[in-house]
Amino acid sequence: MLRYSLLACTLLSLTCLHATSQEKTAMDYIKEAAAAAKADDFEKAAALCGEAIQREPKRVSHLLQRGVYLERAGKNQDAARDFSRAIELDPENGDSYHLRGCVQFKLGKIAESIADFDKYLKIDPQRKSSHWQRGISCYYAGKFDEGKAQFESYQKFDGNDVENAVWRFLCQAKKDGIDKARKDMLKIDDDQRVPMKEVYDLFMGKLKPQDVLDAAKNQKTVRNQTAPLFYAHLYLGLYFDAIGDRKKALEHLNIATDDYRTYQYMWDVARIHRDLLK
Repeated sequence: MLRYSLLACTLLSLTCLHATSQEKTAMDYIKEAAAAAKADDFEKAAALCGEAIQREPKRVSHLLQRGVYLERAGKNQDAARDFSRAIELDPENGDSYHLRGCVQFKLGKIAESIADFDKYLKIDPQRKSSHWQRGISCYYAGKFDEGKAQFESYQKFDGNDVENAVWRFLCQAKKDGIDKARKDMLKIDDDQRVPMKEVYDLFMGKLKPQDVLDAAKNQKTVRNQTAPLFYAHLYLGLYFDAIGDRKKALEHLNIATDDYRTYQYMWDVARIHRDLLK
């Protein structure tokens, strides 16, 4: 009887050892989450990160990863909670503030987004010139001088970004008017994205809105065929708002948000601008 009891215990021990060796680790779930995200299944990716967090609840990188996937799934409030928890665990991790600042903006908490961006830049001041998100938040906070300065700083980081020149224009136009903003428009040498050259010339007063749409519709070389049309309608909306045509602005912003939905940051910019106009 004792012999059989010892044998049973031995078999049970071996079974438990095998089960333990087969149990997934936190990093196994993180790898699976990355694969799900690659397939654009961000909700599944977030759920898999949740499994990793259960196993390693104080690992900041897991929280940040799940927060990013939640944000891309449109669950910004949940993402903000993960980023806040990451900040509690490591208050000196600048990425946590940057990521929370982005979702604060998407939640319409503009002042809070600026506060988070400022904390991030205090921890990592080398990122200040490239932080265009902060400039956009300053615009919506009515801090037009700060926004203008932010985009001027970005110009030193990347001198070929039409969007940067347009946002500086929008900030200056609020203070000094359209004519002055056009006169002081940042010079852009070579932004190859369609239809950015036409967007630039539109804001400079050299082209008509239809020229921007035609360029977006007629492009042949862009892999993502919808991206040019999204950006065309976004910047047409911003242009019409800048010149005081609210009806036309809403028309284009509605198309940008309703017909070309994406998890990209600028889609939320279009949505927030549209909602403010409404």
